[in-house]
Amino acid sequence: MFIVAHRGASFEAPENTLAAFSRALDAQADGIEIDVFPIQDDWIVFHDRYLQRLTANPGRLLDCSLAELKQMKVFSQQRIPTLSEALEFINGRCTVNVELKGADIARGLTKHLRHAIANYNFQPEQLIVSSFNHHWLRQLKQDHPEQRIGALTTACPLTYARFASELDAYSVHIDVDFVTPEFVADAHARGLLVWVFTVDEPDDIRDLKAMGVDGIFTNHPRLARNILEQLPVARHESLRDG
Repeated sequence: MFIVAHRGASFEAPENTLAAFSRALDAQADGIEIDVFPIQDDWIVFHDRYLQRLTANPGRLLDCSLAELKQMKVFSQQRIPTLSEALEFINGRCTVNVELKGADIARGLTKHLRHAIANYNFQPEQLIVSSFNHHWLRQLKQDHPEQRIGALTTACPLTYARFASELDAYSVHIDVDFVTPEFVADAHARGLLVWVFTVDEPDDIRDLKAMGVDGIFTNHPRLARNILEQLPVARHESLRDG
């Protein structure tokens, strides 16, 4: 089962930072998920619309300039990277799932991805773009049919994974609270991979593996790897006990 580090190894380091990506690579994660917003002529790696939780600054992310954001630090520890900086750091060492939190395809998202393929040792199949906004994904796929996309959902629709196949998605990403064996079977019948978020509990990891899901997003990729390889897990490693 594919292990994707959710915002990097965010159990061990500030989320969506180079430090979290480094820890994810050390844990041998198969992939790293990052969140991006368009800011001016660039893309910034950040999850929240508001700054308070992560930087202790008031206000909205989108009201800041790129220069202002580069002066801030996540949890007063690590600076906020741009998409290009994140891709350069990861340097093709694993798959990267770029989740669109805000989208403007004209801002050059695919330009950054092509640059990563040309300069940062990525293969095209290592770069996946995902979003809860399926309109953005449809537009991206229409403009760039070769781009792999992942369709996100926090529901188990009546038609299961049909929405993702209609988008010509590579994968469907579903909330751990709503994934079912029927959903997994339907997605697989449509040729879709099923990745589940966000999965940190050992029992959930084992259940999803038995269910046949293809991958999980986790804040603790080292723990997930140990669970899947049936290695002993120390009490301090568990998110529940930490």
